[in-house]
Amino acid sequence: MTFALKDLMHPLLFQTPDGVSEYTFANLYLFRKRYNYQISLTRDKALIISGEREGKKFFMTPLGIPGRAILIGLFDTHDYWKGISDSILTQNQGLLAQWGIEIAEDRDNFDYLYLRTDLAGLPGKRYHKKRNLVNAFMYAYNREAGSLKQQALTKDLIPHALQVLDRWRQDKGADGDYVAAQEALECFASLGMQGAIYYVNGSPAGWCLGEPLARGTMFAVHFEKAIDEYKGIYQYMNQTFAASLPESIVSINREQDLGDEGLRQAKMTYRPSGFVRKYMGSFVMGTGDG
Repeated sequence: MTFALKDLMHPLLFQTPDGVSEYTFANLYLFRKRYNYQISLTRDKALIISGEREGKKFFMTPLGIPGRAILIGLFDTHDYWKGISDSILTQNQGLLAQWGIEIAEDRDNFDYLYLRTDLAGLPGKRYHKKRNLVNAFMYAYNREAGSLKQQALTKDLIPHALQVLDRWRQDKGADGDYVAAQEALECFASLGMQGAIYYVNGSPAGWCLGEPLARGTMFAVHFEKAIDEYKGIYQYMNQTFAASLPESIVSINREQDLGDEGLRQAKMTYRPSGFVRKYMGSFVMGTGDG
């Protein structure tokens, strides 16, 4: 997968209605090495993305399913079909069953959706603890005017964001998504991404980066990094960034938990308004219409 594919893929993926966080050119490009993504386009304009994870090969079809022969052929060379969206499943469920393809929910990869107004305002009792953390953070670090500062991420501020990223890796003691996050910072503008950087007493303390999707009605936060010693900074960033987004953004997509129970609990504490549901497909030999 190369950057030269952006002009082809970005407009097509931006129009997909479900808001699957993986289905943006930026996300696919930044994680191309981790998953060894390969891209192909069929004659009938079905986009096929092949990848590898944990020794198994998968394929994804973000724009719709190809013809039966191509789809069954993909199962000959891949272990499973990944990232099937609600809209694709709804339009093709009966047909897929005829073809001998079994569908199962992929809960670990559901994207968490939140109303932008909820994250920006933290209203009511259900967000009481989040408001307390934000208020405590502001009390601790905003005692003088200008002590806390949020700025739109620009090219000139990237070195400051990289400082935070290096400190984040040091504190975690593991790389995580460091490589993808570093490249995202270095080429965010050319990838069509946008974000913010946060300062405490003039020192860079956190940043976030993402992009609009689902025809501009949703914003996916792909990266969010901060220095842990500032207790409450993640909650503060979450709220203030949501408040900075335009009203045309209805939902914020904070991606999946990948089956991590701690991360799942943390995402649930923000009271998701829903999920971007995803499904997996497998071909059952000896079934279908032949």
